[in-house]
Amino acid sequence: MAKFLRIGVHHSNVSGYTSKAWSVRRLGSSVLLKWGAVEVRGAGRNRRIFWKGAPRQKTIRCRTDGGARDYVKNAISRRVGHQYERLLESVPIRLLPAPPDVESDRKVAIATILFVDIVRSTEKAARIGDRRWSEVMNHYYVAVRRELSAARGREVVTTGDGMLATFQAPTKAIRCAFAIRKAVRTLGLEIRAGLHTGEYKLIGDEVVGIAIHIGARVLAKAGASEVLVSSAVRKVMPDSGIRFKDRGVHNLKGVPDRWRLYSVDF
Repeated sequence: MAKFLRIGVHHSNVSGYTSKAWSVRRLGSSVLLKWGAVEVRGAGRNRRIFWKGAPRQKTIRCRTDGGARDYVKNAISRRVGHQYERLLESVPIRLLPAPPDVESDRKVAIATILFVDIVRSTEKAARIGDRRWSEVMNHYYVAVRRELSAARGREVVTTGDGMLATFQAPTKAIRCAFAIRKAVRTLGLEIRAGLHTGEYKLIGDEVVGIAIHIGARVLAKAGASEVLVSSAVRKVMPDSGIRFKDRGVHNLKGVPDRWRLYSVDF
């Protein structure tokens, strides 16, 4: 079995970050693929890697053993070219241990939730190719995390070409969205952002609740380069000096009621 850990902006001497892992294993004329998000704890020889959830799996059925061997060889070659670190076969990737008592680890919080993603990312990736796109994405997440840190936001999860983060102050969340928009333009990228303020539940490192779904639906309504917020965000910052433009009342897919949304500008 060949195992790989995506390096991204991290190195083996860094602890406590989220990445992606991928493995391939040949079984006769079939190939078993496994991939998903992982959490890396510790550094150097003490580094441990955990699946953040059940990894995705796929079985590729080739016609011959030779065909399966060629598939594995090509798959490994692609990962080497996409800045993956090849792991020793003896390095295990385990599921994150569940907390002793999930209920006791459940907390309710109120925060401003920020979603960002790249506009037309699939089109851009197809145009410049996988290797170059991988490099661009590395720089993209460096820029996003730099602005998130400056605004004292909390990264919750990456979502392919985007990110979900939470903020205690809605003003900082909005300013962070604009800072990210400006920072990634130097990479030739355009983002959109959606924000909502509400209550969510924190279970271990995961956030759940209707507020998360509302934030995601607000993002889906945002146009290119737009920072769009729900009325809940607008209500908690009446004297912020930030200008809001009414974008009307919308149905948000899967979310109760109709929501008034606002486009933001300074």
